[in-house]
Amino acid sequence: MPDLIEKKKTEAVAVSAPEKPEKARSLGSDAWQELRRNPVFLLSAALILLLIVITIAPGLFTSVDPRAGDLRNHYLSKPSYGHLFQDDWFGYDGQGRSIYARVIYGARASIIVGTCVTAAVTVFGGLLGMLAGYFGGWVDTLLSRITDIFFGIPLLLGALVVLNAFTARTVWSVVFALVALGWTQMARVMRGSVITVKQADYVTAARALGAGTPRILFKHILPNAVAPVIVVATIALGGYIATEATLSFLGIGLQDPTISWGIDINSAQNVIRTAPHVLFFPAGMLSLTVLAFIMLGDAVRDALDPKLR
Repeated sequence: MPDLIEKKKTEAVAVSAPEKPEKARSLGSDAWQELRRNPVFLLSAALILLLIVITIAPGLFTSVDPRAGDLRNHYLSKPSYGHLFQDDWFGYDGQGRSIYARVIYGARASIIVGTCVTAAVTVFGGLLGMLAGYFGGWVDTLLSRITDIFFGIPLLLGALVVLNAFTARTVWSVVFALVALGWTQMARVMRGSVITVKQADYVTAARALGAGTPRILFKHILPNAVAPVIVVATIALGGYIATEATLSFLGIGLQDPTISWGIDINSAQNVIRTAPHVLFFPAGMLSLTVLAFIMLGDAVRDALDPKLR
């Protein structure tokens, strides 16, 4: 009998005890759960991670000097596909240099340019767009008209003009040219997002409680308005890599001794009929890199926008 009474007390306590409410997930955690189940994201993230490792430590993949040319290694010699990770795996270019080594070391310039340009235009353009969208009035009018002026300049054509002012065109001069003209898209996206977010109730409540403008901007508006900018920046990164390669191909971008896929594609156009592999490997690596970032951006967009799920 005592056991029965004790059992009933335990059951009563269990019934009366309130269930612990499930912790609400934020937009970031919810998007991460969605991304983890997306095979496109996993594949693109794996490719980008591999590219980052190649950029940081190319010596892990080849011990061959990519600038060392030996004319005994003729470009008409077919690639030795059985010699994995060897200097003749992809064959040789017109100067007897290992194409495989140049493909590996060429990733560094492209990834650095793409990453630095994306980070700079996101910070600069996002800040201008946030100020224009939040303050409105003459501030919005002034910043929007400045943005329209720069937006009317084609990125590739404008970069050609800017880079002509440099005698030595390095990675940082290419970064400067692309940042000077590429921030307009981020500014427009951030401005539209901020205009929507600043009308929310929590922003009005923060303003009514006496929160200052910097606190409202960086504590309440920025975290809730940055999602579209992240999506655009991820997709744009691949475009900046392609733009750098195009500038180098046209002879106005990076120059020797810098190793770039665009430079190698430019050199390969003279022998494309007799040795197409000289063009195929740097062009294929460039296409794969751009595709990886575009796929990553599409996956992030689908995860951050519930309407697309």
